[in-house]
Amino acid sequence: MSSFTVTVPATTANLGPGFDCLGAALSLYNRVTLTQLPDTEPCLSIAVTGPEADKVSRQTDNLIYQSILTFYRHREQSVPSLQLDIELGVPLARGLGSSATAIVAGLVGANALSGFPCSNQELLDLAIALEGHPDNVAPALLGNCQLSVQDGGRWEINAMPWADNLIPVVAIPDFELSTEAARSVLPSTYDRKDVIFNSAHLALLLQALATGRGDWLRVAMEDKIHQPYRQGLIPGYLALKQAALDAGAYNLVISGAGPTLLAITSPETAAPVAQALQQTWQDQGINTQTHILALDRQGANVSPGA
Repeated sequence: MSSFTVTVPATTANLGPGFDCLGAALSLYNRVTLTQLPDTEPCLSIAVTGPEADKVSRQTDNLIYQSILTFYRHREQSVPSLQLDIELGVPLARGLGSSATAIVAGLVGANALSGFPCSNQELLDLAIALEGHPDNVAPALLGNCQLSVQDGGRWEINAMPWADNLIPVVAIPDFELSTEAARSVLPSTYDRKDVIFNSAHLALLLQALATGRGDWLRVAMEDKIHQPYRQGLIPGYLALKQAALDAGAYNLVISGAGPTLLAITSPETAAPVAQALQQTWQDQGINTQTHILALDRQGANVSPGA
């Protein structure tokens, strides 16, 4: 029997003004072991461990399995009987790219079971088609901070520099916020000055990330496209942002569609910022996990299964 384990990082998208085009991989992971079973075995068996395991489907509608099906259809091959062992480390529906980890894990795992016939570019194209956009699946597959630019029917994906002295800190509350709900509050049109504001701030953000300039990050992570409309969906958002700034964060933004919040800090202020975020949400009766993370520079990793 062939068996491979795929480790996929969480992702944070937008980073303020990079709405729907900028995403970064973080050192928080989901792991999936795919084992090809004899054809005499049932076609699919799924086991899930970790927090929120009870929320993950064990049926054929499981997103990892649906991604596996997509791979084999792309290859015009039949799907083998499989055992999937899923170890959750990325919270569901929290703005940390959990669906992207599932899609990437299924595609990368199926590619490994098939003898690695597809390139990363082919896998990325399949992942974008499944997810609908690249801002989470690109860093989940490739690692690093990735800028995605659409050119007609294709995407240009570019790794952006991220200075080692910039530390991502995430505060993950114990409530969910769906992408659909977060998108429903956005306007259908924007004022020209708001579009110009975001264009200028995104340009400065890329320079700040590359150079590690915290003074630039304080300015660059502001936006007027999505956060002013979404912050009302996150209890205590303004108090949390002020607490992070008071503790030394360069700035704080909504991670993806939320409700997780992302602060970028110096190494010296990471712990105080994490503590301030946890205490501020706790004061409002909301249980929170905070993590001091790093930029994942590898992306999805595949190794022989146990």
